[in-house]
Amino acid sequence: MGRGKLRIYLGAAPGVGKTYAMLSEAHRRVERGTDCVVAFVEHHRRPRTEVMLHGLEQIPRKELAYRDSVFTEMDVDAVLARRPQVALVDELAHTNVPGSRNTKRWQDVEELLAAGINVISTVNIQHLESLGDVVESITGVRQRETVPDEVVRRADQIELVDMSPEALRRRMAHGNIYKPDKVDAALSNYFRPGNLTALRELALLWVADRVDAYLTEYRSEHRVSTIWGSRERIVVGLTGGPEGRTLIRRAARLAEKGAGGEVHAVYISRSDGLTAASPKELAVQRSLVEDLGGTFHQVVGEDIADALLDFSRGVNATQIVLGVSRRKSWQYVFGPGVGATVARESGPDLDVHLITHDEAGKGRGLPVNRGARLGRSRLIWGWLIGLGGPVLLTWLLSSAFPDVGLANDMLIFLTATVAAALLGGLLPALASAAAGSLLLNWYFTPPVHTLTIADPKNIVAIAIFVGVAVSVASVVDLAARRTHQAARLRAESEILSFLAGNVLRGETGLEELLDRVRETFGMESAALLERESDVAPWTCAGSVGPRPCATPDEADVDVSVGDHMALALTGRVLPAEDRRVLAAFAAQAAVVLDRQRLQHEADQAKELAEGNRIRTALLAAVSHDLRTPLAGIKAAVTSLRSDDVEWSEEDQAELLEAIEEGADRLDHLVGNLLDMSRLQTGTVTPIIRETDVDEVIPMALGGVPEGSVDLDIPETLPMVDVDRGLLERSVANVVENAVKYSPTDTPVLVSASNIADRVEVRVVDRGPGVPDEAKDRIFEPFQRYGDSPRGAGVGLGLAVARGFAEAIGGTLHAEDTPGGGLTMVLSLPRAASHRPPSEPDMSATATM
Repeated sequence: MGRGKLRIYLGAAPGVGKTYAMLSEAHRRVERGTDCVVAFVEHHRRPRTEVMLHGLEQIPRKELAYRDSVFTEMDVDAVLARRPQVALVDELAHTNVPGSRNTKRWQDVEELLAAGINVISTVNIQHLESLGDVVESITGVRQRETVPDEVVRRADQIELVDMSPEALRRRMAHGNIYKPDKVDAALSNYFRPGNLTALRELALLWVADRVDAYLTEYRSEHRVSTIWGSRERIVVGLTGGPEGRTLIRRAARLAEKGAGGEVHAVYISRSDGLTAASPKELAVQRSLVEDLGGTFHQVVGEDIADALLDFSRGVNATQIVLGVSRRKSWQYVFGPGVGATVARESGPDLDVHLITHDEAGKGRGLPVNRGARLGRSRLIWGWLIGLGGPVLLTWLLSSAFPDVGLANDMLIFLTATVAAALLGGLLPALASAAAGSLLLNWYFTPPVHTLTIADPKNIVAIAIFVGVAVSVASVVDLAARRTHQAARLRAESEILSFLAGNVLRGETGLEELLDRVRETFGMESAALLERESDVAPWTCAGSVGPRPCATPDEADVDVSVGDHMALALTGRVLPAEDRRVLAAFAAQAAVVLDRQRLQHEADQAKELAEGNRIRTALLAAVSHDLRTPLAGIKAAVTSLRSDDVEWSEEDQAELLEAIEEGADRLDHLVGNLLDMSRLQTGTVTPIIRETDVDEVIPMALGGVPEGSVDLDIPETLPMVDVDRGLLERSVANVVENAVKYSPTDTPVLVSASNIADRVEVRVVDRGPGVPDEAKDRIFEPFQRYGDSPRGAGVGLGLAVARGFAEAIGGTLHAEDTPGGGLTMVLSLPRAASHRPPSEPDMSATATM
């Protein structure tokens, strides 16, 4: 049985017609004979949407009771039992009522897809998890109901349902979205043109990314090599020099000119060992391009121009940004340079920008970490001068300067040998010395045109020439090799110091470290393998790159870390001199892995310690605070059942009152313990609704003596978006705590006021107060301040109150009461429909 297919209608804003489009598609499929049912569709009493449900089979919803109310959710079992070809499931980001099969509706959809049922669903752009911060900055409200982006990206089809802000506002004004009494508030708050335009742009950009992924996949499958300029993609060619920062910023400005522009910074390294640029500078440029929203890439290529063009065409780039060459004018005799070559070979579909910078024309300088080899171009020039130089000098000296003398001829030939050594090293210089000695003997040493030397002095001179040439070539070659070895060691030390610093500071994870290994050595993949014993199978602790190794035997290069761990790389065989740095990388990878595991164990130990602390406090509470009311109840019941004492009606009433007070106290203590347990386990799921504060607060005063509280709650207060039950419990705990510490002749004041986009409830007592350093500590579980008697509770009241306040989007903190005492300030979010027009707004349940 195959997996079902998911189709999603993505809405730019509430009311654009996602559900209507989904139902229209359902009718089309039913007309074609497809078995299509409505698993869950919410029409929000919109007449046009409600009419579209006619003629479609609907699966009965499942009823769930929660907090004295009955809610309906999708019946997953019923849909699975019905097993249609297509199921319509509205509001993918919806949070199910506690007690449902799954926490989120998208998890219900995953079950249907796994069972082979095709699903059509809807979601608004503001419900995507990655856009939560952006939507909050636009609307001023954090979206509570979200769906992971990956769930939506995995959909087989995504269709954007869009509408211009003006058209959507007209729909709202005509009453097609909300009831008439809410239209004015919606148009002046959430449905403002600016908000709708921003959300629309978010939706278009997100869908464009999805379409771009489809395009990349299509071009790869069909091997399309030409560039399709669907959007501006700018590739920045980096050399590792300081001018790279200028190029990155320039490319970012170019990308900003076109909507959805992308920046790809790429460094081309040769495959002859370590990279040729400073790792520290490359790290700075990587951080810069990522901060500007781009991506950093490092690829291996012998020909920099070809590799840069191949990369650009591979990412479907439209522009390339390069810096003006750092070479001096005379260095252009060796070739046109990378910039000119890329511009010539780019073709008509790829623009090339050459950017001036402060380093232009200052010379490239020596590479910091090339290997012992001198490079292909230098070797070619060394051999040309070593072999062609003596021949050219022989022709010049024979035809143009025949009488300069043998000593001068030898000095001139020695100059060519030294030049060959400087460029090509030892072997070209030896070839130049050998060729020069033979040509000197044949053309310039009497008797000429023979290899015979008549004068013994000339034999000594030629021998000295050969000896000096070989000696100079050896010294020059040794100096060049030592210079490159020193540069290599410097590069290695920079890499290791930068690596060690990051690892010691905990800034590098295992995958980031393996990715740096792969990029540094130009490998295809890197994996850290481990096993428990010599005979146990290898397991992968972390890997990067395509097709990582499963065992060290499959790797091109592997480095052991201890007895049962190895770093395995694929791509090419590394030279021996690279293994020293690679071994350091392997050791650091083992350290990073151990640190991650130790951190995980430390986090677990911290959770266990916290749990043990709570258990210890709970046992202490049970052993004393819970037994105190039980002891009172037991004593009163025993007295009432006593046969040897005849109690009067007044005494019986007093004993019964004691039983009732003990039971109430016990119920309160147990309730707080259960509430704290729910908060600790994260099972508190608020149901946010518009609520009047003046209706909830009086109901929260049932547990305090009559006359101990004065209320000052204006009836004109705006409504708040809260869970009514959690708000009541939070206020009740705060008030009971205030009454407990307030003098008996001074009632506690509970007042409320409207401040900006919040409603503040203040509970003011005239008790002893709390010092500033203890104001946060009193909200911790099982904490009682000062000399509070043991029977006063288990120290959970304020902890539960703050937990419930935060769960409904509010805050709870303590302030000093002027004149003495403590004031608890409970700040609550104002309802969306009661916010001032000047502030952005989005209802938590504004979905379609």
